[in-house]
Amino acid sequence: MSESVSRRSPQWLLEIALFVLIVVGDAVGWLPISQTLYLVPLIALALYWSRQRWASIGFSRPPKLLQAILIGIAIGIAMECFAVFVTTPLISHAFGVEPDYSELKAIQGNLLLLALFLGLSWVLAAFGEEICFRGFLMHRLAGLFGNSRWAWGWSLVLSSTLFGWGHTEQGISGWVQEGLSGFLLGVVFLATGRNLTVPIVAHGVSNTVAFVLIYFGRYPGLG
Repeated sequence: MSESVSRRSPQWLLEIALFVLIVVGDAVGWLPISQTLYLVPLIALALYWSRQRWASIGFSRPPKLLQAILIGIAIGIAMECFAVFVTTPLISHAFGVEPDYSELKAIQGNLLLLALFLGLSWVLAAFGEEICFRGFLMHRLAGLFGNSRWAWGWSLVLSSTLFGWGHTEQGISGWVQEGLSGFLLGVVFLATGRNLTVPIVAHGVSNTVAFVLIYFGRYPGLG
């Protein structure tokens, strides 16, 4: 481990601990609205203390923005189709229960509510969760483990597990499915030079497809 990493380890351990505490608090219902609202200020403070810019965790304009957006759109559509038609049925069969998306049933047939949820999804999930879990948490975990290839691998696994567990309101099948989605988004993040643009677009598009399917009553787990 390098001297700079060793020097920052106590601070990073504290930041990770606070990050996990917020996710746990959200999962058990102690925090209202969304964990993103609490994680982003924590990250802002952490970057300030470390004298780092947002670009240090991948939140920056890529060299080929349009290309990144198009790739993100394609990956987002592919991810959601894969989840709906392949992994969700397999996971549901394995655990004997579908993910619980019943709290989203009100969106079905309600265009105004669909628009509201799409807006919130892009802000809190696509931008917010990617900045938090792929950008910040993966960088901190990998840095803590020494920034080697193995360190980034463990970072991917651990951040995806926490991301999935943060969706416990969806039941065990939803937890596993979200963890898998987080893993895929993490792979995309690593494959695109640790820049958040493609994962953000992919996450947003994937959720958009999901909400449109929910609007038409064509999504599993609506109850």
